[in-house]
Amino acid sequence: MSLIRQLLLLLLGSLLLAFVGSVTVHVGATRDVLQTQLNLKNSDNAASLAMVLSQQKGDAELMGLLVSAQFDTGFYQAIRLQGVDGTTLFERVAEQRPRHAPAWFVSMLPIASAPGVAQVSDGWRAIGSVRLSSQTAYAHDELWRASLWSAAALASVGLVSALLAGALVQRIRRPLDQTVLQAHALVQGEFVTVTEPRVPEMQRLTRAMNSMVSRLKLVFEAQAKQVQSLRHQAHCDGLTGLSNRKHFMAQLRGLLEREDGSSNAGLVLLRVLNLAELNRLHGHETTDRVLLAVAQALASYQDRSSSCQTGRLNGSDFALCLPVAGLAQETAQALVDALRAVLPSLGADIAVVAGAVEMHSERPLPQHMSAADAALALAESQGGFSVALGDDTVNAPAMLGEVAWRQAIHSALAQDRLQLVAFPVLDSTHQLAHLECPLRLQLDPSGPFVSAARWLPLALRARLTAHIDERAAAMALQAITADGLPRCVNLSAASLAESAFPIRLRTLLQAAPGAATQLSVELPELAALEHFDALQELGRQLRPLGVRLGLEHAGERLERVPRLFELGLSYVKLDAAVVADIEEDSQRSLFVRGLATMLHGLGAQVMAEGVVHDSHAQALWALGVDAMTGPWASAKRGDLLRV
Repeated sequence: MSLIRQLLLLLLGSLLLAFVGSVTVHVGATRDVLQTQLNLKNSDNAASLAMVLSQQKGDAELMGLLVSAQFDTGFYQAIRLQGVDGTTLFERVAEQRPRHAPAWFVSMLPIASAPGVAQVSDGWRAIGSVRLSSQTAYAHDELWRASLWSAAALASVGLVSALLAGALVQRIRRPLDQTVLQAHALVQGEFVTVTEPRVPEMQRLTRAMNSMVSRLKLVFEAQAKQVQSLRHQAHCDGLTGLSNRKHFMAQLRGLLEREDGSSNAGLVLLRVLNLAELNRLHGHETTDRVLLAVAQALASYQDRSSSCQTGRLNGSDFALCLPVAGLAQETAQALVDALRAVLPSLGADIAVVAGAVEMHSERPLPQHMSAADAALALAESQGGFSVALGDDTVNAPAMLGEVAWRQAIHSALAQDRLQLVAFPVLDSTHQLAHLECPLRLQLDPSGPFVSAARWLPLALRARLTAHIDERAAAMALQAITADGLPRCVNLSAASLAESAFPIRLRTLLQAAPGAATQLSVELPELAALEHFDALQELGRQLRPLGVRLGLEHAGERLERVPRLFELGLSYVKLDAAVVADIEEDSQRSLFVRGLATMLHGLGAQVMAEGVVHDSHAQALWALGVDAMTGPWASAKRGDLLRV
């Protein structure tokens, strides 16, 4: 039994005991008062009647008349006139029942009316004695009325006391409930502080809990700073802060190979000419300023769009990846023009060149890099601040116009030409954690189902992502109902921009409560940065239904989320670029271990994407990763499942 319930029962028991005791004492006292008054009345009336009878000189008829008159007007039970020898000279008796008091009340609370006795005489001659007793029925009626009134009055007082006691208990319970919710939030990785109550004892408890939460927040922030430092060491160039070659290439590969990546993108390579000669002529400081100027120009594109990726490939070569097609040459020219205005101020002989190439997911990454290197070599042969476009020997896939794309997406949705594919996510015991189920659309009724990389940009422009995400969730619920396997669906960050989306999704999940407990929803890491409040509200809507909330493609900016601990994430999937070649890179290993420690402290599982082979998996298990997906997991699980 809970403490609050025990306290309520104690208060109610005390009030009930006080009520019964008060009524009992009041009724008993009233009965004693009435009984005393009757006894005094009997004695006084007997004395008065005896005095009147003594004045009748022993005339029996007159005394009988006086006794009758007294009896008829005084509400007596009995009046008896006895002679000196004890014989009854005259007697009147009347039996009367109470009109209001019930029989059980009369039998439970009898009122004893002690008869009054007085001597009757004629001068010095004793005539006899008079004995009278008053009627008790009226006393019982009065006692009954008094008992009812006192019970009603005390019940009213008790009711008011019970309401006040209830309010007091609620006042105590409210901070207790807040403390319990605070503890539950802490278990879920949310650091919530509550207002201190006025009750001194509860105030001390709440203050202690808030202090603990604040301390844990400081620990988390320290961990986040440490993870950020480890990420910078593992992924970034020490001078410019751009991604190093290994990490940039992993990002580029992930962009082209992911289901929700980019089927068409642009790549710009930028080279500082004669870097070694510049270093010899101008010194390290000037050379560093040149490299930082180039890095700043590249980073401005990443500031405009978080989907852009930048990197330093070697001492003099830089790279910029654009997530959309058709802008590579234009961007390369803009970069060169911007640097043409800056670099001559550092030295007249300082120059850069750029090579650009358009990339398609159907073409292997090494071919793109070869084409970009060839374009860069061509630009270098043309002199400083030149730009060259790589020769694209592979035709891009046929591109429809925007209107045709939009119509194709609408048609696929209207005709239910949708398909969830299922990639297994396995835990450390090789058991299924869940099936990751990205959505594919059949844009051409006679064509294949294509991944989100092809149609997602147009769906974003047409503001169809929320509707598509709801359809994906509905299909996942149907599949879970059919086979009982846990599934995960990928939601778009753009869907969070619709304020009604979480409510509609919750309504959809409430219609299938059993399947909802086996469903996970995940959003890209970018959603935690750009739509934090909406993502937090989505978690509040879904968690009561048993739905798990996660982030995918994470690790690049996770430590930059200012209040990550308030999201209440169930899991985080580290991007393939973050965990690539982890078994060969000690700095990456330290970063992943620190990230896993931080996320475990928030109560979130850590999963890895793009796990390729067994040694890769073993290295990640050792770093604290809880589950994995990728070619390794698919090989362990079997062929690709289709829903």
